[in-house]
Amino acid sequence: MAARRMVSYADYGRKARGNRSGQAYVYGSAARQPEVLPIRAPVGELEHRQKTSSQVLKNRRRALSINAAYAFFLASAAVTAVVICFLYLSLQSETVIRSENITALQKELAELTEKNDAALQAAEDSVDLQVVWDKAVNELGMVYASQGRVVPYKNPTNDCVKQYNDIPENGVLAKSGSLKE
Repeated sequence: MAARRMVSYADYGRKARGNRSGQAYVYGSAARQPEVLPIRAPVGELEHRQKTSSQVLKNRRRALSINAAYAFFLASAAVTAVVICFLYLSLQSETVIRSENITALQKELAELTEKNDAALQAAEDSVDLQVVWDKAVNELGMVYASQGRVVPYKNPTNDCVKQYNDIPENGVLAKSGSLKE
């Protein structure tokens, strides 16, 4: 046989530079035969298939199959999970809505409290107590109560009292035959 030289990929590039057609030059007259690699099964798979018994295969098929009761259980579990998720989301959205409502009401309460405080302060500032005292004493003739001028009065009922006449000095409003002074 003619001597044949093995050409590596590095040799192709080196020899192709000298060849203008762009093809690599191979020394020798024999054409190269393609090497065919044998098809091999993965190690252990063939042995594993041979070792599994029919009972094991039967159990595997039974484990992979789904009967009606198991399918019903899975479907009901899925429906229950979806319903629980829906209820959770609705409660969560309701909580957010109520929280926003509470925040709005708190803001409104703060504004109303501020307005009320401002109105109270304006009402207190508008009344001059010195002017009221001056008008009561000088124009209406009112005087401060002194020690001897206070007349205690016992109301027989818890009703209001309307005064139509002056209260006498002794504090008795009506005289009856049984009362004596």
